[in-house]
Amino acid sequence: MTWRALSLTVAVLGAALAATTPVHAAEAGQVVTKVPEAGRAAALAHWTPARMKAVGEGEVAPAEKIAKPYAGVKPAGVGRLFLSTSKGEDLSCTATVVPSATKDVAITAGHCLNGGTDRWENPITIVNVVFAPGYDRGERPHGVFAARAFAWSDTYRGPSSGEDDDAVVAFDPVDGKHVEDVAGSQAISFDEVASPVDSTALGYPVSELNRGEALVSCARPATLRTNSVFAAWETDCDLAGGASGGPWLRGFDPATGKGTIFAVTSRGTVNEEGVTTDLSGAAFTDAVRALHDSAGKL
Repeated sequence: MTWRALSLTVAVLGAALAATTPVHAAEAGQVVTKVPEAGRAAALAHWTPARMKAVGEGEVAPAEKIAKPYAGVKPAGVGRLFLSTSKGEDLSCTATVVPSATKDVAITAGHCLNGGTDRWENPITIVNVVFAPGYDRGERPHGVFAARAFAWSDTYRGPSSGEDDDAVVAFDPVDGKHVEDVAGSQAISFDEVASPVDSTALGYPVSELNRGEALVSCARPATLRTNSVFAAWETDCDLAGGASGGPWLRGFDPATGKGTIFAVTSRGTVNEEGVTTDLSGAAFTDAVRALHDSAGKL
């Protein structure tokens, strides 16, 4: 069994759903969702501290055994991404601020923002998207940023696909301050990386370890696997659901909290006990490079 979108608490969206329904448009090989101003305001109102905590309440995945609570200098730009679906679910993923012209951009997994369809092929819309960089047990040290737009490459086929499972999000400034200015950012590289590579995966897994309330890390070698469809990095890291979109960093220094992103968490294989046995992250392609390079226009 493989997990993808990542948390399990249901909430009633009510009138906020109508206010946050985005407009989709294809631009230069990308699928872009622009969130109206009313939708951004509704998202900030929706995500109270209590609702954020509630995402990790109830039955969750077993605690990780390989991954451990993160103990170094707080990593620049890493935070918890909160979102809701048109089916009434409140979910969370992980995202990381990356350098951009606007200083407003973060990268995450495509399936965190592309809801796919339900069993009747009805589209599942993602709404109420906000980002809390540095989130830690309810503390939101850099504030909460509402998404004004997000995008993925049109080569990404939705949650059933692992190819190009990446997305970028642009956030409104808070009190005139851009997210990169207050939270910092991680470097990102699209250069070829020799395999295997020592990597540090970071995320907010919604498991019994921290219930999504604090950052968890996994320092394990990552190996590039290629099949007839696409290439993906794989590791035996056991981060649970909620870590989706979290960065895979090479050259990460816990003393500075910085490294270079070469992938983000896309999928995890789960055994019969609900334990994640391995993770994969799609290798960056030219389409994802183009997505990143144009993110400053969102």
